[in-house]
Amino acid sequence: MKNEYAVLVDNLTKTFSGSEVIKGCNMTIPKGSIYGLLGANGSGKTTIFKLLMGLLTPTLGSAEIFGLDSVLCRSEILKRTGSIIEVPVFYDHLSARENLEIHLSYMGTSGDIESTLELVGLKASNNQPVSKFSLGMRQRLGIARALIHEPELLILDEPINGLDPMGIREMRELFLYLKNERGKTILISSHILNEMEHIADQVAVLVDGKIVEEVALAKVKEQFPTGLEEYFFNIMTGGAKYA
Repeated sequence: MKNEYAVLVDNLTKTFSGSEVIKGCNMTIPKGSIYGLLGANGSGKTTIFKLLMGLLTPTLGSAEIFGLDSVLCRSEILKRTGSIIEVPVFYDHLSARENLEIHLSYMGTSGDIESTLELVGLKASNNQPVSKFSLGMRQRLGIARALIHEPELLILDEPINGLDPMGIREMRELFLYLKNERGKTILISSHILNEMEHIADQVAVLVDGKIVEEVALAKVKEQFPTGLEEYFFNIMTGGAKYA
């Protein structure tokens, strides 16, 4: 039933200057799950995320977030969704706290800034200007901004980019906590397949703008016992998909 899903995508297609970039994609993301979108650079992952958020208009097909059309209900979707899409942009002369205050004001809502910064590991740094932040710290702040208004759905484009191994592990634990304890739905893309293997309930593989497979991670592990990397490269090199 539709109300069981956070995201439903049907024949989603996007054309730029006569070139089809996203090609008839279908996705079903159950509420309260972690869904991994896998694909090489340039495969169209970021474009799909922008279509889901209503930042781009589909050429054909549709995308629904909690039953809301991504084009017709963009404002409501933005209230119920937190996202990192491409490289997070901040007011670099301001602190993490001040950046989150501006975001909450823009959203017209409130949030617990101190707790959110602590959740992503930035509490000790929240008085520094963002200009002094490392890439990993900026990623943490991007996740904090996605979380601060307590969204039901997180759409995260390469959220662990720039993090060291300890930071990657902390984010893994955070995503699982958000799913298991707070009931969040998380749509995430990452080049680090080993991490997706630790957290995803379901994965989809995007090749040249088309989702060629959508499958439960447990089923992938049955057929590819060495892990998600073997499965992914099998598809990318033209091998058989999960049967």
